[in-house]
Amino acid sequence: MKRKRISRRNHSDVKKPIEFLQPILNKVPFLDLVDEESVEKIHKASMRLLADFGTLIIDFPEAVEVFRKNGAKIVDGNKVMIDEDTLMHFVKKAPATWTQLARNPARDLPLGGRHTVFAPIYGPPFVADYDNGRRQSTLEDFHNFAKLAYMAPEMHIGGGVLVEPNDMPLGTRHLDMLHSLSTMSDKSFMGSVVFPDNARDTVDIARIVVGKERMADNPAVSSTVNASSPMRWDDRMLSAITVYAETKQAVMFTPFIIAGAMSPATTAATVAQLNAEALFGICYAQMVNAGAPCLYGSFLANIDMKSGAPCFGTAENNLAMFTGGQMARYYSLPYRSGGNFTASRIPDAQSGYESASTMWATVQSGANFILHSAGWLEGGLIAGYEKFVLDLEICAMIARYSKGFGFTDDDFAWDAYEETPTGQHFLGSAHTMRHYQTAFHQHKVFSMDNYEKWEDEGSEDSYKRANKVWKQMLRDYEQPPMDPAVREELDAFVALRKKEIEAGKPRQQSYTL
Repeated sequence: MKRKRISRRNHSDVKKPIEFLQPILNKVPFLDLVDEESVEKIHKASMRLLADFGTLIIDFPEAVEVFRKNGAKIVDGNKVMIDEDTLMHFVKKAPATWTQLARNPARDLPLGGRHTVFAPIYGPPFVADYDNGRRQSTLEDFHNFAKLAYMAPEMHIGGGVLVEPNDMPLGTRHLDMLHSLSTMSDKSFMGSVVFPDNARDTVDIARIVVGKERMADNPAVSSTVNASSPMRWDDRMLSAITVYAETKQAVMFTPFIIAGAMSPATTAATVAQLNAEALFGICYAQMVNAGAPCLYGSFLANIDMKSGAPCFGTAENNLAMFTGGQMARYYSLPYRSGGNFTASRIPDAQSGYESASTMWATVQSGANFILHSAGWLEGGLIAGYEKFVLDLEICAMIARYSKGFGFTDDDFAWDAYEETPTGQHFLGSAHTMRHYQTAFHQHKVFSMDNYEKWEDEGSEDSYKRANKVWKQMLRDYEQPPMDPAVREELDAFVALRKKEIEAGKPRQQSYTL
């Protein structure tokens, strides 16, 4: 494939700068829910699970062989029994921090430490909005959410599988999504993990739009992989891990556990199992390529023992999330967890309470990467247009909360006290006039009006207001500029790969090495 560039990437011709909320430097103390002795108990329980009970590797003998060569015991051909010393030898090779690159370098993101970034919803097969209700998602919906994620200052990541484009062929739809994420936004994006060739396509597209030279030292892609709990990893996830580890792209190792079904019905056992599954995946990535960036992931819901449905925003979910943050810090790994989760079907009171309950706990747990920060409904089956907008309100409040407040002389407002007679209000003081626009967080959708004003203006609730907001965001959207040579190369690559897939031809190992 010919590679041609007619000019260097240039972002100076942006007509209308899009507001961008800088990654959060979280000043809020993290909540250590359990004591050091309990952290050690969780660690030891996980080590016992891995060494004495083992982990099944499904349909991927190559990974079994990697573990065998690195000292693990293999039972019955695909059960890996790995001891603590061997496991931790490799886990310790994962870096504690790195930078995730974006097409626009101004959108690069620090990962790890006390930094927190927000990413939109991932993976729903349905969408819903106030006008049309719930329906299968399409490529047009994917485009809409890609635009919304770009327009939203609170979203640091442009997205991954924002919704499933069900109207596109399964074999090539990952290319449609990656092309959209690369052209409709200049923020960093997430990769495809369903098949190894999808992961290879992701890396090649990242190299085209971000630049192979920039990716020599830092990843441009972050991808989420899930264990097939309990204590199983399958060929699809492990093959994607292999590709991303070999190319040193970031992977979030996130067991997807519904406690009571995919783990025992106690929080301690569930946390220990989640810990074991995440560490097993991270260990494998480091065996493939030492130093590959990894995030310790926690995604946990408990089952409703009456109906079998997954529950979100519960006390048990948050207890496990807090403890997961402690375990990630124990291993010096960045932490991915939380989101604006809810089991509700519409953005009603239930969704608000469940989502806020989870998000505030997420920030205090020390999460560095918060997937599903906007748009989640019905346990992740629906991407809600209005819910996306309402969740941005929560993200913005959390960003403000996480900054804390200052203690300079100006913060203590001595000049305001000197100007204003004792016992009088400060509304007209020079200090207030200097700060009134930035002193307090301003909502974009939530209304602070009194009842009479709200009633005179139509008595709109937040659901209706959010409906207007997302539609206006789409009307205001302007596609970020892209170097014509880069766009030409990207379009050609996607067209070529579609032809190969449709013809059943094998993929070349890499197009951009």
